Amino acid sequence: MELLTGFGLATAAGLNAYIPLLALGLLSRFTDLVTLPQGWAWLGNGWVMAIVAALLVVEVVADKIPALDSANDIVQTFVRPTAGGIVFGSGTAAQTSAVADPGAFAQSGQWVPVVIGVITALTVSLTKSTVRPVANVATAGVAAPVLSTLEDIASIALVFLAILVPVLAVVAVLALVWAAVRLVRRRRRKTTA
Repeated sequence: MELLTGFGLATAAGLNAYIPLLALGLLSRFTDLVTLPQGWAWLGNGWVMAIVAALLVVEVVADKIPALDSANDIVQTFVRPTAGGIVFGSGTAAQTSAVADPGAFAQSGQWVPVVIGVITALTVSLTKSTVRPVANVATAGVAAPVLSTLEDIASIALVFLAILVPVLAVVAVLALVWAAVRLVRRRRRKTTA
């Protein structure tokens, strides 16, 4: 289960780096849903959460503005994988409502879940960075705020699914992949017609 939790959190980080970081910090500090291990407890620090919240506000605003969203994606190409590694590593080692034996995977090598999280978030981030400029050009920028809002909602949903029902997080990720492939195919058919 911890692998599913980490995978869902890393995928959410690929869409928006700060939502899963802030969610883990808030949930570990103010609820019993997440108990972060000592090595990841800094996510629940008040200063860390305040900085992540401020960065989240900047990300949410910048990602809604055409052209600025593409520049933001370039910067976030480095931030999202880092966040993905952090949330995958902390998620696989955390005690969540769905993880009974937290650390069985993480103790085998702490770097393994971090690398998996980096690769997962990087893949999602690069896909997002590739689709966004095409959508902006095709819609004269109208798609930017719509896609960004949908990505933020998907990131929030993935975080909570990953923590509460990790199996559903994987189903949600598969649905996102299916929708993205379908959208790309539809766009290709329109451009060739």
